[in-house]
Amino acid sequence: MRVGLISDTHNLVRPEALEALRGCAHIVHAGDICKRDVLDTLAPLAPLTVVRGNNDLGQGVADLPEHARIELGGATILVVHDIADVPKQLDGVDVVVTGHSHKPSIERRDGVLFVNPGSAGPRRFRLPVTLALLEIGEGKVDAHIVALVQ
Repeated sequence: MRVGLISDTHNLVRPEALEALRGCAHIVHAGDICKRDVLDTLAPLAPLTVVRGNNDLGQGVADLPEHARIELGGATILVVHDIADVPKQLDGVDVVVTGHSHKPSIERRDGVLFVNPGSAGPRRFRLPVTLALLEIGEGKVDAHIVALVQ
């Protein structure tokens, strides 16, 4: 099962992001959507799980949950916008998805895969414009970063 991980779109859904997410069984957005139109653009591609980021103040996004816990393909995924809000106890969690920093990263900590897909929206400073793809299958969970623009 392939799951698209995207964050910090800040009102911008790039055609490259849509292409990278095509064929995903599910899409997780880790916040800073800013306007509901972003979710409306992503929704036709796959079912969505979305959390609110610190910039999600407008109508249609301000009422989103601050965290989500879902199970996909036998893996339990916890989604929060800011890594500072991840609970200390992650019993039963296989993957933690965060955003906020705009810095893509993939790291295993104590058996839990932590993924920040980076920012798929407007470029911030010299940080890359990215998202991530999560592969779940045969008892394994892996992720990789996808660069959207050079």
